Amino acid sequence: MTFDAHQLDTFVLVGSSVLLLALLAVRLSVKIGMPSLLLYLAIGVLLGESVLGVRFDDAQLAHAIGFGALAIILAEGGLTANWREVRPSMRLGTSLATIGMTVSVAVVAVAGHYLLGLSWEIAVLLGAITSATDAAAVFSVLRAVPLPKRITGALEAESGLNDAPTVVIVTLISTGAVSDHGPLVVAGIVVYELALGVALGLAVGFGGAWLMRRAALPASGLYPIAVVSLTLIAYGAGPALHASGFAAVYVAALVLGNTDLPHRNATRSFVEGLAWIAQIGLFIMLGLLLSPAELTWSVVGTAVLAGLVLTFVARPVSVVVSSVVAPRPWREVGFLSWAGLRGAVPIVFATIPLSEGVVGAQRLFDIVFVLVVVYTCVTGPTLPWLARVLGVSDRDEPRSIEVEAAPLERVAADLLQIAISPGSHLHGVEVGELRLPVGASVSMIVRDGETKVPERRTVLRHGDELIIVTPRRLREATERRLRQVSSGGRLAQWLGDDRPR
Repeated sequence: MTFDAHQLDTFVLVGSSVLLLALLAVRLSVKIGMPSLLLYLAIGVLLGESVLGVRFDDAQLAHAIGFGALAIILAEGGLTANWREVRPSMRLGTSLATIGMTVSVAVVAVAGHYLLGLSWEIAVLLGAITSATDAAAVFSVLRAVPLPKRITGALEAESGLNDAPTVVIVTLISTGAVSDHGPLVVAGIVVYELALGVALGLAVGFGGAWLMRRAALPASGLYPIAVVSLTLIAYGAGPALHASGFAAVYVAALVLGNTDLPHRNATRSFVEGLAWIAQIGLFIMLGLLLSPAELTWSVVGTAVLAGLVLTFVARPVSVVVSSVVAPRPWREVGFLSWAGLRGAVPIVFATIPLSEGVVGAQRLFDIVFVLVVVYTCVTGPTLPWLARVLGVSDRDEPRSIEVEAAPLERVAADLLQIAISPGSHLHGVEVGELRLPVGASVSMIVRDGETKVPERRTVLRHGDELIIVTPRRLREATERRLRQVSSGGRLAQWLGDDRPR
């Protein structure tokens, strides 16, 4: 098949137009509280054979492209994650990604076999594929909801860690390794690949950080490319060493993202843009792979019933069991149970049995696709409302602001934003009475839609939004002081903050 300049021009025109449309869809998705992935999937279906006539049915190519896109998305997740915020919730996140996933797989598999009449192979595959959560889907909805770090950290850790064991399990089942070697051998393979993947990620992460601190690249724009390349080296080396590439890429990115590297903010901005492109291309491709005309009421009914089991039984039970290792209040457990959004990840994993030619794989793919779309529409828009009802949203929680600010990068400083909620004791406190660590300061107040440069005697009010500049080394102390004043008022002293995080 030849590809001439005219075809290239057409491809660039159509591809750029679709990309621009998809980027504009992000704004719409934020306004309606719906993950943008659904709009991207809809674009793919619209372009597909059943509507505009673009034919795409290569399951193996979709599998390969999907894995490449997921590697980039996981790299972005690791590079932009704040280890200080994730670390306190790592125990619960790891439990959700391992124990919780096992419980969810078992519940869905049993229901799939006995309730839906699926074969054991397809039922277990359905359970494994749908048990993986998607960070992109979760945080596209929650980005505007101020949540405590102990909740966002757990969700972020879970979504970053559960891809690796899921892909190993689905691959082993699809290739027939489970029936050939038995469950115990398969469990050993899973543990081995995950452990080696983590070790590989640590080696690449720390080795890459050492290299980047000593490299003198001729242009600042080369540093983000080099960092992303390091994470992808970890991913590519995984299969070569019979290790989990997904575990390796996430761990390597987590290490690199929390190391004091040159042009750190530029790297984060670059990888976020790259991940957006990967997500857009991935979702549109998956939409192309679906043929709406072939969806039957049987597929839709099975997807709805499986989703009911997953959403109202498997996920809550898995969260309750997982929280035994890191107990949390029932309100947080309830929110975590509802916040297990499934996005592109389950649909990509559904291409594994499809590419391996498993009997019933096409029907399984259709079921997973419908399940993801239906229950993302149900759970996604209700998450902000549920956070308020359960009382887990926290407007007083300082949040990072990612900006292009070279001076801040040179002095290793961060920007924080905090909104003074109706119940906060920050109301009535003068800026000077905050007594932030030396070097940190309130640089701006947004009040009633207008900006104000504060003085020491400026009195804070309910509804104010504070923009605070703090040296990176003092960020934790600054956040602790803000929490103390928010809970204890102007008389709060320099005491340790014992609140759970």
